[in-house]
Amino acid sequence: MPQIPEKIHELTVGQLSARSGAAVSALHFYESKGLITSRRTSGNQRRYSRDALRRVAFVRAAQRVGIPLATIRDALAELPEERTPTREDWARLSQAWRKELDARITQLGRLRDHLTDCIGCGCLSLETCVLSNPDDVFGERLTGSRLLAEKKTS
Repeated sequence: MPQIPEKIHELTVGQLSARSGAAVSALHFYESKGLITSRRTSGNQRRYSRDALRRVAFVRAAQRVGIPLATIRDALAELPEERTPTREDWARLSQAWRKELDARITQLGRLRDHLTDCIGCGCLSLETCVLSNPDDVFGERLTGSRLLAEKKTS
């Protein structure tokens, strides 16, 4: 892993990629979503401040536990002066995300437990189909198969 001398305060996209483990394309994507920022040189090259390393690490850790990028962006935007997240920030934000993750874990457990009940028919309207139609959410609103395109009324 390339070392960055302390006197260097900015990283190229290649350096940030090598140090963070994120692909260059992922870094460009993160930037397009407002998760990290760069400045442009006179030659239009991206330069990232050293704190982008911590922000990328924060984003990747949050993604690994299933937090959507929009939620991560909102969390980072709450930090004063868009500073890098600290251990305390992570603790506070991860506590707020716990309820959402617990609900997803419960849903995934239910889906796993009922996986053998599904015959892959794509019914979407049977009350017993916990994979395609959990809690018969489609049956509450509509009748028939939802695989067919709904007709729009003018």
